[in-house]
Amino acid sequence: MLDTVAPKTSPEVQAPTRVAVRAFYVGERIDTTGFRSEDVISSSPLALKLKGGRIAVLFRYGVVVLVGFDGSGEHAFLQALAPRIQNPKPTFEEETIGVELRDDPTDTVRPGGPICLNSLSHDRILLIADALAKSTLLAHIEHVVGAVFDVIDPHARSLAETGRAPRKRTEMLKIIGNALLVHQQVSGRVAISEKPDALWDRPDLERLYERLADEFELVERVEALERKLTVITVTANALTDLIDTRRSLRLEWAIVLLIVFEVIMTIYQLAFGGGH
Repeated sequence: MLDTVAPKTSPEVQAPTRVAVRAFYVGERIDTTGFRSEDVISSSPLALKLKGGRIAVLFRYGVVVLVGFDGSGEHAFLQALAPRIQNPKPTFEEETIGVELRDDPTDTVRPGGPICLNSLSHDRILLIADALAKSTLLAHIEHVVGAVFDVIDPHARSLAETGRAPRKRTEMLKIIGNALLVHQQVSGRVAISEKPDALWDRPDLERLYERLADEFELVERVEALERKLTVITVTANALTDLIDTRRSLRLEWAIVLLIVFEVIMTIYQLAFGGGH
């Protein structure tokens, strides 16, 4: 069971002046249904208020953001969450950022951290969790795309040096499939470029979110991934077309040889079978 919650007494979390916020990419999906309503401070994304003022934010696309946890608490929470994770990863992609509470009316995001806030309100936590979760997912996707590049690079290099296309069409189709899955994850399921729902209720925090998005370079990283995915798809399609062309040429030669064989057999029958 996950930790039970402390009674909700204030819209703000009682926290020390510096709080660690950590995000973990744990698997492809997280089941966020079935939590007690008194645990929940937000439903989209699902945010839970736990004992000791700690907060856990769960994103369906596989990222968990933990606020105010120590190492043992993080491990215990992730262990309790394990049955809800679909296709869990053997090792977690993770990112950490510090949050400092200061008596300053202006929220600021320093390059490289920390994030300086005048209040650790739930809305601010949700904005930080959203940006950090998207950054963590992007880091995972960037590793996946890098691995796909490592697979496709030798084939493209071989084509450039020898003029020979790869023999395995299935491998190329898998590369195209992986590119499509990544594109779907970035554009459809996660919608990284879209702003979080929390801004609908707190438009005054939009500037804070824009600074967070700039700090994590969310838009730039999505655009870079889109370009890489386009290169992967075009390259894989070109190699697949070359394989198909080679197969078609072989089939055409086989047909020509069959026709030639048929003609030779007909001439032989006419030349040597007519006297019987």
